[in-house]
Amino acid sequence: MSLNQLRKTMALCAFFLLGAILLQGQSEEVDHSYKPLTLKLNDSGSKYVRFIVWNQIWAQTNNLSTDGAKLQITPFIRRSRFLAFAQVSPRFLILTHFGLNNLTTGNLDPLGNGSDGPQIFLHDAWAEFKVTKSDALYIGGGLHYWKGLTRLSSASTLNFMTLDQPRPFVHWHSLGITDQFARHLGIYAKGAFGKFDYRLAVNSPSRNVLKNGLTYGADTTFAYTGVKMVDKNGDPTGNTIIEGYFRYNFMDKESIKLPYNVGTYLGTKKIFAIGAGFFAHPNGMYNKTTAEHANVMHLAVDAFLDYPFGGGNAINAYVSYMNFNYGENYVSRWAGTGTVIYGQAGLYLKSLNIMPYVAYQSGNYQGYPDPIGGLDVGLNYFILGHNAKLTLEYHSLTNDPRDAATGKLSQLRMQAHIFL
Repeated sequence: MSLNQLRKTMALCAFFLLGAILLQGQSEEVDHSYKPLTLKLNDSGSKYVRFIVWNQIWAQTNNLSTDGAKLQITPFIRRSRFLAFAQVSPRFLILTHFGLNNLTTGNLDPLGNGSDGPQIFLHDAWAEFKVTKSDALYIGGGLHYWKGLTRLSSASTLNFMTLDQPRPFVHWHSLGITDQFARHLGIYAKGAFGKFDYRLAVNSPSRNVLKNGLTYGADTTFAYTGVKMVDKNGDPTGNTIIEGYFRYNFMDKESIKLPYNVGTYLGTKKIFAIGAGFFAHPNGMYNKTTAEHANVMHLAVDAFLDYPFGGGNAINAYVSYMNFNYGENYVSRWAGTGTVIYGQAGLYLKSLNIMPYVAYQSGNYQGYPDPIGGLDVGLNYFILGHNAKLTLEYHSLTNDPRDAATGKLSQLRMQAHIFL
């Protein structure tokens, strides 16, 4: 980074911090009280429709690791979403979620009818039935987010502890490969027995594969296109994905009403949970050399801590170990055959309404000679908890040719996040 870039970057950070200080100074004079947007369908409120609306506005720099590059700051809309779910009976629930992702100056459309950039599309749409009187078994189906593998595979985008899902998106490993923006069409089962809960799903993979499912490594023997290729007998195959996640809460229980796992409770709950998950896609891979199919199998374990202390402060920590198996030397858009370790830690200081954090991941893939590293160092400023917050983050990737030709990416990212 040049001296001029450093000055501009420091000015950007100072602008962010000044805005946070000014907002904090006004916090005692402004009424920030908030009630969820809920339409009651009976007097007791047991039947209702809940609406959630959120926008995440970003500004990020260009790649600061590029030699001689002039500092540029680009604004864009990371997410603009609308979600509604209805509990019209204790025995069934419906949910619909639609919105927009990554609206940039590069995909704006003059009239909104010539590009998919400005268009709103469906994220979730499912219906769910409660089978047992207890919470032991619910069954649902549709375009859903009841994913397996890790806690962050079903992370809520409303209450990340970090700025966003850690990139590379190893927890969203199937994003655009077998699903539509981390959602699959299929059926799922969920339930809870005391402090143990689970989710299982049987899905069908998307036929529209990002980058045609080709490897991002040097070896192109395998392609993630098994569902498009018939087997040696001429029969279709690779049409089933099975995934699941199992969790035990040692302290407070977490809700299983919706699939969106909380990033941090900001001191309102005592959570210590361990989990284990899997993702299996029989015959999902296709060997172009032998014209045979191969299985995809991923396994993971993780642990999550969100613990209050000292009058409303809280510590947040998460760690996961993931083992990916697509086939020898295969590297996909987000993960690859090999192992990934991810960890994050944050400290919520209630008196200052801030939460500094750090996150790191290391991916060791057969298809790449060097480990891929991802580092995020950031600061959340909470105006009204997760309902209104500002985040500033330094984001860095090393040895990852998928995001930069040199394998190096570093940038500053800012976010204004509001949800109702």
